[in-house]
Amino acid sequence: MIDLYSGLPQREAESRLRQYGYNEVPEKKTYPLVEFLSKFWGLSAWMLELIIILSWILHKASDAYIVAGLLVFNAIIGFLQEQHAANAVDALKKNLQVMVRVIRDGTWQTFPARQIVPGDILRIRTGDFIPADVEIVHGEIHVDQSALTGESVEIRKALKAAVFSGSIVTGGEATAAVTATGSNTSYGKTIELVKIARPQSHIDTLISKVVKWLLLIVTMLLLIALITSILKGSNLLEILPLMLVLLLGAIPVALSAMFTVSMALGSRQLVKEGVLITRLNAPDDAAAMDILCVDKTGTLTENKLSVAKIIPAGPYTENDVLLYGALASQEANHDSIDIAFIDAANQKNLINSSFIQEAFTPFDPQTRRTKAIIKKGDEKIEVMKGAFGSIAQTCGLDEKSLRDWEIKINGLAEEGYRAIAIAERDLNDKPHLIGVVGLHDPPRSDAKKLIDEIENLGISVKMLTGDALPVAVEIAKAVGIAGTIIKASELKTTDKAKKTRLLQNFSGAAEVYPADKYGIVKSFQEAGHIVGMTGDGVNDAPALKQAEVGIAVSNATDVAKGAASIVLTEEGLANIISPVKIGRMMFERINTWILNKIARTILKTCFVVFSFLFLGKYVISASAMLLMIFMTDFVKISLSTDNVRWSVTPAKWHINKLAKTGLIIGLLMTLEAFGLLYISQQYFGLYADDAALNTFCFEILLFFALFSIFIVREQRHFWCSKPSKILLFIILADMIFAIMLSTFGFLGFKAIPITQTLFVIIYTLFFSLGINDVIKVAFFKRVEKVVKY
Repeated sequence: MIDLYSGLPQREAESRLRQYGYNEVPEKKTYPLVEFLSKFWGLSAWMLELIIILSWILHKASDAYIVAGLLVFNAIIGFLQEQHAANAVDALKKNLQVMVRVIRDGTWQTFPARQIVPGDILRIRTGDFIPADVEIVHGEIHVDQSALTGESVEIRKALKAAVFSGSIVTGGEATAAVTATGSNTSYGKTIELVKIARPQSHIDTLISKVVKWLLLIVTMLLLIALITSILKGSNLLEILPLMLVLLLGAIPVALSAMFTVSMALGSRQLVKEGVLITRLNAPDDAAAMDILCVDKTGTLTENKLSVAKIIPAGPYTENDVLLYGALASQEANHDSIDIAFIDAANQKNLINSSFIQEAFTPFDPQTRRTKAIIKKGDEKIEVMKGAFGSIAQTCGLDEKSLRDWEIKINGLAEEGYRAIAIAERDLNDKPHLIGVVGLHDPPRSDAKKLIDEIENLGISVKMLTGDALPVAVEIAKAVGIAGTIIKASELKTTDKAKKTRLLQNFSGAAEVYPADKYGIVKSFQEAGHIVGMTGDGVNDAPALKQAEVGIAVSNATDVAKGAASIVLTEEGLANIISPVKIGRMMFERINTWILNKIARTILKTCFVVFSFLFLGKYVISASAMLLMIFMTDFVKISLSTDNVRWSVTPAKWHINKLAKTGLIIGLLMTLEAFGLLYISQQYFGLYADDAALNTFCFEILLFFALFSIFIVREQRHFWCSKPSKILLFIILADMIFAIMLSTFGFLGFKAIPITQTLFVIIYTLFFSLGINDVIKVAFFKRVEKVVKY
């Protein structure tokens, strides 16, 4: 028989863990070979496979081998990147596991749910996921089993009732014994705190618009070339591979890989800084966030409450107030208010074994109080503690008493103390007010600096608290939140003009109920803001889910963490700055990617199509063009590691500006590329040598593409920031490989003199960094007079 007050001995628990295994169900096995073969299925793969078939039909075996090699190589890289992403997600799941309160060897402990065993004694309360099949041994709860049964009706669970793994506690508290774990549970399903979500982000939507625009331009130019070829009587099978390659060039083949690497690096960095993300695109939303609604307790304050002042009522003493407050608390819950009362009572040795807590009702956001049935000898009483308004109403205080007490409570509030009222009654009598306790929750030492840093990032901080208005005002002053603090009830006005003014001007709201938070978030969103919201309780879940950036603080309930997109693992809000900065850095990298994609697509397509119209022949082969695309793709993937600065204002997309800039840079490079083509005809004698011209044009397009990276990665002059070592290394590796191809004639290329290659490098370097960079900066200054970083 297991002792409910001491639980399993640790040695016995370890023995049972070996016998029953961890509390988890093995996931469905995936087969790496199947995952790898899937890389040969999809639009990009089909286009490459069609090029291989056409090359083989046209007896261009070398082209077919080159494209096949590139197809396999791309599949290997894609497979490895997906494995890397899967490992990142698994790491997140391990960090976001359900935690449980278990008593072992007489001590309440908190550890991962996967470590519990049959026979363990758990403490479960509102907001918890039930991590295993359990049986209630004390107390009463209400649960939601919709995740298991599909029915969303709340079910009452009392003494000896079975509660299944996967249920969510919606009300009450109880002690329960674990009856089955892992595969042996009734539903045989591992309970994950968070299902890692991958919703489509704003970035995906915007980039898809850019790609559609590029595909339209490329298709129009290719139609012109195709019609011209037909009129000239060209063999369509000969030109079709090149047409397919140019179309492929407008498709973001490397985009998913770039995002995967970027997200993996970002999530790894965030984990080190105490931040876990539950949506892989959460940093995207954090980058655009311009309003942050913060809970006062535990984020701006220490959440380490202590008794600061005691005001007894009538015949009661200060010790009576502390004693009854402690009896209306429960240590197993680890609630900060409960702990403050219990610690203060224990310091005065007020609690002893003669007091037996027969029943306990935890804090209810609706009634705003806790209560307990206490037995001492043959006598039974009910004790309660909570918000003064709630307790006063229960006690039925008259108007004069209410006014007197409100003066005292306002005095506590002006000192920054939170007022908690305590009452008791005989079971057959009405409650009597015992007194009021002022609890002190000091502001965090780093709160003021943190608020300044968040606001310096262009984010407006709104403090939300359930405390009275005077307390909220004092805390706001202490942490440096300037502006008007209002009551939450004022935001419920139906006057739209008044509500708009309040939303624009208020810096904090007092007397906020959990249900109010959802409405506040929704109101800001309707006004066009991207909103962040912090929370910790089950009642915060709707607001956390509604906000673009839902932030569960370190002590949040399981349900709150499940609803949030960001989970903090350390106290306070210091770590929330990390996803904002990392998200904005990702935004800058994607800006670079879009600019580079537009400019390079314009260059490739215009150069190939217009050179055909002018010279009457295609100056580069399909295999050479394809090789160039793959070589530059690796550079684009490395952009995810580039050194960039985060913006000091929320990220906003200016697609028109990006499109115009990319178009201008692409057309400039096209004109300059034709200058090189002219030199090749007039001075290098390449017009009659198609094979050598193919190598020369490959170099033109490749080196312009590589040097353009230095232009587009920085809105100021290219020398204003230093690229990452990885980016520089890959660009250098691409250049060396290209020089070897053209000098020694590998992979079907005809060798050309090294002097011609050096001329191409110097020419493209000069025009890219000397001319195009100056034009880019001038264009940005014209479009946007001040570019802030």
